[in-house]
Amino acid sequence: MNAPTGMCKRQDRSKTDDNHQTHDEDQMVLIPGLPNHLAHLCLSALCPSLLNSVCQSWRRFIYSPNFPPFFSLYALLSSTSPTSNSVEFFCFDPISLAWESLPSPLSNPPLKLLRRHSSFISRILPIQSLTVSGRLVLIAATNDKFLPAFHRPLGFDPLSNKWFFGPPLLTPRRWCITGSADGAIYVVSGVGSNYRGDVARSVEKWDMKKKETEWNWEQMAALKDGRYSREAVEAVGYNGKLCIVNVKGNAIKEAAVYNIMTNQWEVMPEGMRGGWNGPTATDDGGVMYVVDETTGVLSRYTSENDHWEELIESELLKGADQIAAGRGRVCAVCADGARIAVVDVVDKPARIWIVNPPPKTEAVAVHILPRMIRQDYD
Repeated sequence: MNAPTGMCKRQDRSKTDDNHQTHDEDQMVLIPGLPNHLAHLCLSALCPSLLNSVCQSWRRFIYSPNFPPFFSLYALLSSTSPTSNSVEFFCFDPISLAWESLPSPLSNPPLKLLRRHSSFISRILPIQSLTVSGRLVLIAATNDKFLPAFHRPLGFDPLSNKWFFGPPLLTPRRWCITGSADGAIYVVSGVGSNYRGDVARSVEKWDMKKKETEWNWEQMAALKDGRYSREAVEAVGYNGKLCIVNVKGNAIKEAAVYNIMTNQWEVMPEGMRGGWNGPTATDDGGVMYVVDETTGVLSRYTSENDHWEELIESELLKGADQIAAGRGRVCAVCADGARIAVVDVVDKPARIWIVNPPPKTEAVAVHILPRMIRQDYD
């Protein structure tokens, strides 16, 4: 598609008496002869990658609040240096194919999250994050005092390009099970400053659909025992329920299902549990995926016959540690964070490619969210 003559010209500028231009006079012309509000309607129906290739004004437009947000890959990254605990937040733009850093969290005191420590030669300390209602939320980690790092969740909203805090947790914790379903965040089990049986059995819920002034954590039906406080594991929302296991990978595991409507715990179907052999996630359409970390097989769960359907097997998926699913893609952190494998599950057969983290960093977790608004493009 070629831009018509004059497509990318700025509007004519006329100086005011005080030699300042007004905001309207400094706007970009999107389609000559059309007011910009009508041009917005015309261009918003087109693919952003197509608009990006035409001219500067259209490239600016796709990152403005006026263009429907397309989806991007967000990553929590740590330094590859064995002596560094720096943690950074980046977004991979699928249009420009480039990484862009998120604004620094305005945290006082500054975030000090432990990823490595000389006392743990072979252990990497988890930093747990998730997405809910189009926002990124950090929920659990360890600080430099070996205590829970988050007394309140720390969130990022791509559409406002701002960080925010959630309500204070009833019990700040680590090595817990975290997940979201139906616009709410759940924190299950875990360890606080010290191990406590009541915390290891507890379940807390933060309903983000409420007004911000009404945000709070509620205690929900507790687990029957504390065997779910062993590892930092993702809970997966599926068909109005929250599915959890107590360990990652191919190990023999405990499993349970929390019914959101009835506030009761149920037994996980045998087929679901049997195929849960690696990181698991659901997409925006409610489809559940798992990557077998040993074989590199990506599968999709079907509840009708309690069965995992194999979609693709790839060496690139072996060693997957965490996955995110959405918009026809499954993205997996692999090779100890050295690469991010992206699978197009809409294509037949499924197609896979690699996105490398920025230099001297490794991926801790990935998420699929709307692209960031660039306020200077408004």
